[in-house]
Amino acid sequence: MILAIVELLRSPRTTAALTTVGAGLIALAFTAQQLFGWPGYMAALLLLDLLLIASLLARRGEIDWHWAVLPISLLAFLTWVGISVFWSEYKRATLLSVGYLLLVTLVGVFIGLSRDTIQVIRSVGDVLRAVLVASIVAETLSGIIFDASLKALNIDGELAYGGPISGLLNTRNQLGLLAAIALVTFAIEWRTKSITRIVAIPSVALAVGTMIFTRSPVVAMVAVVLFAAGSLLYGIRRLPADRRQFAQYSVLALLGAGAVLAWVFRSPIIALFNATGELQFRLLLWQEVLTFVPLHWLEGWGWMGIWNPTVPPYSVLTPTDGRPHDSALNAVVDLWLQVGFVGICLFLALIGLAFVRSWLLAGRRRSVVHTWPALVLVALMVVSVAESSVLTEFGWLLLVICCVKASGELSWRSALAPTPEASDHRYPE
Repeated sequence: MILAIVELLRSPRTTAALTTVGAGLIALAFTAQQLFGWPGYMAALLLLDLLLIASLLARRGEIDWHWAVLPISLLAFLTWVGISVFWSEYKRATLLSVGYLLLVTLVGVFIGLSRDTIQVIRSVGDVLRAVLVASIVAETLSGIIFDASLKALNIDGELAYGGPISGLLNTRNQLGLLAAIALVTFAIEWRTKSITRIVAIPSVALAVGTMIFTRSPVVAMVAVVLFAAGSLLYGIRRLPADRRQFAQYSVLALLGAGAVLAWVFRSPIIALFNATGELQFRLLLWQEVLTFVPLHWLEGWGWMGIWNPTVPPYSVLTPTDGRPHDSALNAVVDLWLQVGFVGICLFLALIGLAFVRSWLLAGRRRSVVHTWPALVLVALMVVSVAESSVLTEFGWLLLVICCVKASGELSWRSALAPTPEASDHRYPE
């Protein structure tokens, strides 16, 4: 009996199923919380994590532990987040929030260690297709068939008027980010022939249509940057091998310069994307948040992740127009409040190393599947200017997956492995 259970946990089908269920549960975290409450959602996540641990233990001999050690940058950030409970102004809430972050992290680590990049793309693609279809169905029922809002899911029924829509993701920016990542995922699935044209074309149309109906300036900005990043990667990958490295480092330098210029010319850029209303709302919120930062500027107030409106200072951080929010709507501002300047530095090291590694791999490796982590990280970094998605739930899950995959493929610890790095022949072009 025990041997049968172990074999079941080691089965590739079980690993694939756990990957899909894990990604799906976290992608639909808001909907699950609304339908089953936090206790029900956390019970499902805890049960899932126990199964993931059991699967990893059953497959411990199949994983290359020479490189499958968690990235030091990820461990450092999680350690700082964890010890923030000792100086937290809301210890119980911080302890629960840290536990939630670790549960989501475990799902990302499992996926990163257990699945090849193409397998990750296929699983994430299936999840995103299902989430987008379900979101459009819910918006259609609310906005066209019944013409009534679904307050429990924060659906206002605006589809018949061209949006904005939020689907099952709570906000239009969250839905738009998921659709942008879905577009990248579907395009790579199509390119690698993981899905047929009959599936690929409607999937791409679904992702593009969802992005349009969100009517989000933030999503428009993400789409433009993703297109630019994808074009740069396409150009780099077509260069001769001896010229790629110079081109890659040049592009990274240009990206840094571009970030500085974007800050300098932020006003016309904002006007271009017609985001003035969004900006005014965020500026007001950021000003309120930053009034609390100096009290604990180095170490922060303590990790919270998703804001708890019953705990100070979050209970008083409400803009004058009263628009609902569960974060500072900026990853850096959120980090500064919760884990201080040290936390910001550790997080920037985490996402910076993951991006540089992913970008270099995307240019060096022959298969197009290696462009997925780089483009996903681009989307997460861009949206972090106007949302804190990368710090919680599905955004954090994707960051962990990309971080683990990039570290495993391009790390000094790979030199400790007794066999040479695996070749790229498994992935179709």
